[in-house]
Amino acid sequence: MEQNTEPTMDRKVNWNWVSAIVGAATATTTAAIIYAKPKDPTFHVISISLTSFKLSIPVLDADFILTVHVTNPNIVPINYSPTTMSIFYDGSLLGSALVEAGSQPAKSCQVIKLAGRLSGLELAHHAKKFLADVAKREMELDAAVDIQGTAKVLCWSHGFKVHVDSHIVVDPVFLDVIEQENKSQLQLFVD
Repeated sequence: MEQNTEPTMDRKVNWNWVSAIVGAATATTTAAIIYAKPKDPTFHVISISLTSFKLSIPVLDADFILTVHVTNPNIVPINYSPTTMSIFYDGSLLGSALVEAGSQPAKSCQVIKLAGRLSGLELAHHAKKFLADVAKREMELDAAVDIQGTAKVLCWSHGFKVHVDSHIVVDPVFLDVIEQENKSQLQLFVD
């Protein structure tokens, strides 16, 4: 007995339009997710400016403005809650800066100013190292901040958290930023 292996042209193909539409929508959504993969924002300290000194006997605290350039490389705008950036010197908490609540458009850059205070008492505990840093005109600071907010995609809002660690070398005399390294890690929350 011989089997017919030739394709038959008589077969009718039944299109299921619902399946075709679902398949096309799935392919489009997959492509959009791959294209819209969340990217870590970038942060660069532009300048540090002392604004005032507060006498806290026996030491002097310093108020400052930290100017930071922030880039949102994502295709969606973000809104974020207020938080505090911690600033460390020689492994000890030296001060903090307030990050006010705000928002940033998609694929944009902006400059934000953070008001903060440095503890003269904590700096006094590191007087020997600080004087050596002033002499060589290089002072190493570390900063850490967790920023939480939401990113809106169409009508869905997704929560996120960005942890940023910064290592900044400044001239302690003129407060010029000499070099910096910033690392950020983005975490998305799916509701």
